[in-house]
Amino acid sequence: MPVVRRPAARTSAVRTLTARTFAATAAFALAGALTSCAAFAPVDSVTVYTADGLRNTEGTGWLDQVFADFEAETGVTVQYVEGGSGEIVQRAARERANPQADVIITLPPFIQQADGMGLLQEYEPEGSEHVGTRAPEGRWTAIVNNYFCLTYNTEELEEPPTTWEDLLDPRFESRLQYSTPGVAGDGTAVLIQAMHAFGGLEPATEYLGELQANNVGPSSSTGALGPKVDKGELLVANGDVQMNVAQSRTMPNLGIWFPAREGGRPTTFALPYTAGLVTDAPQPEHGRALLDFMLSEAAQGQVVPVAGGFPARTDVPVEGEGAEELEALMEGVEVFEPDWKEIDANLPEYLDAWREATGG
Repeated sequence: MPVVRRPAARTSAVRTLTARTFAATAAFALAGALTSCAAFAPVDSVTVYTADGLRNTEGTGWLDQVFADFEAETGVTVQYVEGGSGEIVQRAARERANPQADVIITLPPFIQQADGMGLLQEYEPEGSEHVGTRAPEGRWTAIVNNYFCLTYNTEELEEPPTTWEDLLDPRFESRLQYSTPGVAGDGTAVLIQAMHAFGGLEPATEYLGELQANNVGPSSSTGALGPKVDKGELLVANGDVQMNVAQSRTMPNLGIWFPAREGGRPTTFALPYTAGLVTDAPQPEHGRALLDFMLSEAAQGQVVPVAGGFPARTDVPVEGEGAEELEALMEGVEVFEPDWKEIDANLPEYLDAWREATGG
């Protein structure tokens, strides 16, 4: 399996920022934030609640560029609040009576969760007719395609592990970690991937219960795990292709791999960044304009070289710097399609079973 080395770590901290002031971003914990930045947002602004992964501390990520270009073209500044996929949806839910966000960007199944809670209103952005992954009712659409993966330290491990069963080896004790299902989108993806690999919830949680002997413990941020793998604090962690490809550009010891069952093929599933317009958004016109902008051909054309992910629009080719590496990384990996409707309906049950099996 080829190793893609690609900027930078995601964090679980929340950041509010405008496109002109990325470098001066002030971080604060999402759970402890009592006052929303949107309450003080100027009229010519749009507020985005988003899962982490599409921007970086250097200000060179895909959202950094998209927000800066959007402001330059429209004069509308972007107020940015970042957190775990589940965290930002729960924040929007708490604010339902007085919405502060205009746009939500998160991963499945949390976009379906937001939709089911009535947090999203119908809007089909320009260009969404070319997007394969979108809500039939028009309440959300993919903006960057992405896939589940695991990472490993290439300095200490000449080759990545091959199977899920390999991860039970005692050599990974206290050197393995995955983010928390139900809090982090990628952590929830670990549970979904295990259910596919082992053939259901019960065998998957039984396996994850065994794996707990090696697991360092909970983490609300998947992005924080990549740097730990790169430094050798961890040997293996979970992630996603876009985030880890972007991180590996500045983390030389971060490798990407896809697990298989013993005797089987490596598998993964699509885990796209998806976006929707918030119900009763304070600035709905600006929210619609930003959604249009993120799906424009120009913005989508920067997904591969800047984000390290795949364009959501099927009419925008996978090309530019890093395209060959991305295609090589996915070669030979079987991609399955989860039943997101079923997952959304049964997620509380899945999470309860995971907690019981792992003590999480």
